[in-house]
Amino acid sequence: MNAEISPQLLVNIFNPKTPLHDGAVIISENKIKSAACLLPLSNDKNISKGLGTRHRSAVGMSQESDAIVVVVSEETGKISIAKDGTLIMDVKEEALRQILIKNIVIKRFGNENLKKKRASLKEKFKNNKVENKKSETK
Repeated sequence: MNAEISPQLLVNIFNPKTPLHDGAVIISENKIKSAACLLPLSNDKNISKGLGTRHRSAVGMSQESDAIVVVVSEETGKISIAKDGTLIMDVKEEALRQILIKNIVIKRFGNENLKKKRASLKEKFKNNKVENKKSETK
């Protein structure tokens, strides 16, 4: 795909009526590289039997790479994160933001640019929420 990341594109990709909805989206270097991807399943016997393929794939991918895997339950809509083979379930929006900033922004830009990037990201999220609210009221 090599597409620019946008909330609208991600919503469209994960719409159940679209062919790309089933599978993972790979984001790298601020681009959506691919969609409808199958990820390696974890063979970890300690993973709850109640978790499905999506969550097992998230853990598997985080075991096989340095990726931070964000997974959204199709049944509940709850967000989980897998990193280094560990699954953190029911992550709230603010916690997700902080985890991603800590693990992606800091590593990419270093501590010296962190305050600028954090302020920029907060402004982007704030503007995006305002835009979404405007479109919802129309």
